[in-house]
Amino acid sequence: MNYTELQIPCGTIRGIEQENCLEFRGVRYARAGRYENPVKETSWQGVYDATAFANCCCQHRAFDDDAKVNPFYHHEFREGQTFLYGEDCFFLNIWTPKKAEKAPVLIFIHGGSFTGGSSDEQYINGSVLAEKGVITVAMNYRLGPYGFCAHKELKEKYGVGGNFGLYDQSTAIEWVIENIASFGGDPNNITLMGQSAGAMSVDIHLNNPMLKGKIAGAILLSGAALQRFVLKPRTIEKCTLFWDKIMQNAGVSSMETLKGIDAKKLYYAWLKACKEDKFSAPCTFPVYDGVILERSTFDLEHIPDIPYMIGSTCTDMIPVALEGINKKWAKYVRKHHKNPCYLYNFNRFLPGDDMGAWHSADLLYLFSTLDKNWRPFEEIDYVISQQLSDAVAAFAKTKNPNCPSLPHWEADYRKPMSFCEDSRCAPWRTKDNIKYTLTGKGKTI
Repeated sequence: MNYTELQIPCGTIRGIEQENCLEFRGVRYARAGRYENPVKETSWQGVYDATAFANCCCQHRAFDDDAKVNPFYHHEFREGQTFLYGEDCFFLNIWTPKKAEKAPVLIFIHGGSFTGGSSDEQYINGSVLAEKGVITVAMNYRLGPYGFCAHKELKEKYGVGGNFGLYDQSTAIEWVIENIASFGGDPNNITLMGQSAGAMSVDIHLNNPMLKGKIAGAILLSGAALQRFVLKPRTIEKCTLFWDKIMQNAGVSSMETLKGIDAKKLYYAWLKACKEDKFSAPCTFPVYDGVILERSTFDLEHIPDIPYMIGSTCTDMIPVALEGINKKWAKYVRKHHKNPCYLYNFNRFLPGDDMGAWHSADLLYLFSTLDKNWRPFEEIDYVISQQLSDAVAAFAKTKNPNCPSLPHWEADYRKPMSFCEDSRCAPWRTKDNIKYTLTGKGKTI
């Protein structure tokens, strides 16, 4: 294995020299105690070793058998991998072109319902995008009961009562902006990209006052505007009762004591409360905290006038709802903004089973990681992968996804780009979306 060293504002960092890019793994961007806001990492002693992946946040697979708890996504994204877990999970993975100079930067926020996921799962790899001239950064951040505890006692005592995972993300983005020039990146050309809970996070950061004016474009996949129209956040006060139940399950009487208990004990106290209240999921989601997320954040008129690329898959969650939400966002942008919004649907039914184009399937194609998956992919899958990867690279560079491998892509909410066996812009098939939503049968576009 060949290594490379760079001098960045934090100090010297050692990474891996791959065949077609430079890769830096487990780069620390912050530190924090439980239920404390992160403090950005600004320096380190000696040479920082960024040659191995670091902790992702504690989650179900840190304590239980992932193959049993979440067998589908385990098989798709994690089978055969070894992960490190801990609450100290403030780490980035960075892929950069060799000899990069002012390269566009794509910062990816993974999904997982704000309770799971990590930046080193098999589908995430920025090496192909680096070959296309784009720096890719993927982050870990605090999740579940470690990252999204919302209780009024914390707010009263410390001034912050929730959204710790969002502050992690924000700090990671700020760290990248301040350090990426040393990796050959352009800090003035930052594109945020997120999928599912990651897309919901990107939507929040569009109006994050700490990032105002620093984001050049955004890619939101299978999660754009969900919090605006469907999963609206709760207040800290409304979540407090749920967290009181967690304290009771853990055998403690205060948030201060909950801060100090074992990570595993906290996880199972939280899990028990979730099972007891099947409608409790929003209590471990972002909440209105009056700083990073306010009620006005999700007003349509507060969507910043920057270019957007919004995607979903054709058997993704509730297809007819996603169609409506994506169209509503794009209609507003077209009417009120100078910059465009490009919509896409991923419509390739993946070979190997009858699961169709499932939630997150497009990520294998976007990151060109088909070879890391078990499915018997065909030649057309690699064609579609190149098309989607090329489009994302083009958007990162110019904020326009048009590229030679695709037919012309108009920013028209009535005809999204359909990534499929015959990729093209095509009208929505709303009736089929309704049918699939109701019956789970049929193919949608």
